[in-house]
Amino acid sequence: MKVSIPSKLVIASRESRLAMWQAEHVRSALSVLYPHCNITILGMTTRGDQILDRTLSKVGGKGLFVKELEVAMAEGRADLAVHSLKDVPMELPEGFELAAFLEREDPRDAFVSNDYDSLDALPEGAVVGTSSLRRQALISARFPHLVIKPLRGNLDTRLGKLDRGEYAAIILAAAGLKRLGMPQRIRSLIEPEQSLPAPGQGAMAIEIPAGRPELHALLAPLNHLATAQAVTAERTVSRVFGGSCQIPLAAFATVDNGSMRLRAMVATPDGKRVASAETSGPADTAEALGKAVSAALDAQDAASILAACKVDG
Repeated sequence: MKVSIPSKLVIASRESRLAMWQAEHVRSALSVLYPHCNITILGMTTRGDQILDRTLSKVGGKGLFVKELEVAMAEGRADLAVHSLKDVPMELPEGFELAAFLEREDPRDAFVSNDYDSLDALPEGAVVGTSSLRRQALISARFPHLVIKPLRGNLDTRLGKLDRGEYAAIILAAAGLKRLGMPQRIRSLIEPEQSLPAPGQGAMAIEIPAGRPELHALLAPLNHLATAQAVTAERTVSRVFGGSCQIPLAAFATVDNGSMRLRAMVATPDGKRVASAETSGPADTAEALGKAVSAALDAQDAASILAACKVDG
């Protein structure tokens, strides 16, 4: 369809430094494409940013980071919202859709410490901070001698807690540190074989109100096909298992020359029960590959593993 270029666009964003970097990244890309469009950013504080004394799994999960942005779009105060994809619930509220997935940054987990070079180097009883049940499960399975403690707050808050000595190390998404120009804080990168990423980790998504084909067309040049295919497969796995902050679930797809490899895992938070599976096939069958891996996990009694997580929670 012929792209209709509006005179102005408003991007809704959380006000954290990383979220604003992401919104500015999208604003800049759109400004290059549509130089005569006035593009502004509406910064907002979400419930997820306000509640820092409890884990996300206890207070409502990922939707806490996007609800206020969706309200702004519903009320006409914003045209689109930019998210870290791993913060976006698997099921969007009625009336909204994801219109574009930007090219993925490094999807790996990063080991961050002022005193140690890797998880292997941490002594018995060392305190590791993470906000993720997935990371907790994977670390607990490999390093049962470490103490895992919750870590909430934006990137700067988390780094501040590390620097004050509250943790021996913390685990963060490498993408955020790289986007904010802090790659030097990464002591080591944790390969997917040791810590399989969360669905959508390292990817950015643009959400719009449903029924706005002109916005879809406007954003189409920003959509990165291989990233879109990979995260579609990953989010399919998460959707099958009701993926949220309440369950330790990982799913990670790579695309090479039109072929996809998809790996996935579910576990109990203590890492004592784990189911893992992988498959490969044409990248344009992403949803089918996601369902195939989900079926393989189901065959390993994933349902009872996840039921145990809900009992624990």
